[in-house]
Amino acid sequence: MDGVEQWRAKIQELIDPVQQQILEQIEKIPDTQLYTAIGIIILTLILSLIVRLSRRKKSNTIVLFGLSGSGKTVLFYRLKDGSSHQGTVTSMEPNEGTFVLHSETDKKGKIKPVHIVDVPGHSRLRPKLDDYLPQSAGLVFVVDALEFLSTCRLASEYLYDILTKATVVKKKVPVLILCNKTEKVTAHSKEFIRKQLEKEIDKLRASRTAISDADISSEYTLGVSGQPFAFSQCANKVTVAEASGLTGEISQVEQFIREHVKP
Repeated sequence: MDGVEQWRAKIQELIDPVQQQILEQIEKIPDTQLYTAIGIIILTLILSLIVRLSRRKKSNTIVLFGLSGSGKTVLFYRLKDGSSHQGTVTSMEPNEGTFVLHSETDKKGKIKPVHIVDVPGHSRLRPKLDDYLPQSAGLVFVVDALEFLSTCRLASEYLYDILTKATVVKKKVPVLILCNKTEKVTAHSKEFIRKQLEKEIDKLRASRTAISDADISSEYTLGVSGQPFAFSQCANKVTVAEASGLTGEISQVEQFIREHVKP
């Protein structure tokens, strides 16, 4: 150990004069020049960081999710090739593809393809959604506007679980609540559906807050304490729109997609 200490002492003796010389040289530099040099270094680092961030590839993934029977798969094929694919059975595996939206196929110029994922709505298959959340540019929660009242509670629970996930909250992933099957005269309006979902989520928020943290899976709490829940209170942007996969009226969901995946 004595030998090691001696070597350390010798190395320090060599370093100290060099350090002293550097400090003396710095002291000779006029303050204005020194501050200018420091400013240039800081500016260079900031510009380098900006360039790095701008070069990161932006996500082009849009995820369709919702309860079984809400019409996600029909919407997927409407977006992909304009067909309705009537007769498709409940999906057991995600449908996904990267393509230019069907409505844009006749447009001239380069158009950025979109990666769209249709996640099965069966409760046992919903964990597959977690695989796509980290890279999603936007989420589309599809609601059956025709059978909404009978599925409102289940839909609210599913949506609540997604809106409280850390991946969604931290990245502020935008969510579109898409009221599908609006071609039917008995379908509920998007305003009615929004209000009912907010009421049910408010109830869920109250009941889950009363349970010990160990018994709930929510990663974040929703809304403002002491106030009725509203989607406007979410950290991420939540909007509501209407569509009809059956008739092909999907302009509002296409608008949402292109808002978050630029052409």
